[in-house]
Amino acid sequence: MRLVLFGPPGAGKGTQGLRLARDMGIPQIVTGDMLREAVAQGTGMGRKAGQYMEAGKLVPDEVVIGLIEERITAPDAANGFLLDGFPRNVAQAEAMTAMLARHGVALDRVVFMDASRDKLVDRLSGRLICKTCGFVFHRHYSPPREEGWCDQCGGELYQRDDDREDVIAQRLLVYEQQTAPLLEYYSLQPSFRRVDADGDMEGVYARLKKAVEA
Repeated sequence: MRLVLFGPPGAGKGTQGLRLARDMGIPQIVTGDMLREAVAQGTGMGRKAGQYMEAGKLVPDEVVIGLIEERITAPDAANGFLLDGFPRNVAQAEAMTAMLARHGVALDRVVFMDASRDKLVDRLSGRLICKTCGFVFHRHYSPPREEGWCDQCGGELYQRDDDREDVIAQRLLVYEQQTAPLLEYYSLQPSFRRVDADGDMEGVYARLKKAVEA
């Protein structure tokens, strides 16, 4: 199964995508993590990406597509993959479609995780992340047992700068301008599914899994 999850910040793509990928036995490919891993491993595309990152520049789409191509042809992706964080706009989606076609494959599901603006702000502004292991908590929905400290490893928890309410508003604006047009692009394709991402984690996951398996 080859999947793409997309939607606004705070819709739950990372959390739900990780669970779904584990259940399906396929890798979750998070663009940022993939970039850092490729640079660390010194792959051909990783070296190219590293040159841009070291210069403080955005990594061009063609390099990111090349990295994704390297990643999805790895042995652990033989049965499929779940992409989280890419594509971010229609141009990237078209480039990825062309790349997959060169390998004789296509996306099986493209899932849009839809959530209300109030829910997005609430989720993002309450998010807490462990500095050591990266585990994610939420002040209201999944708080740590001891305030400020991670249940998993004992590391210190922090709030990302871009999870402040004033920054969240800007992030959502950028999403609406750049990423939301993907909805129109993908909604015309038979692989497209829309999932209501409001509500509790278990309910959202049940709807997501049903949409993927239907």
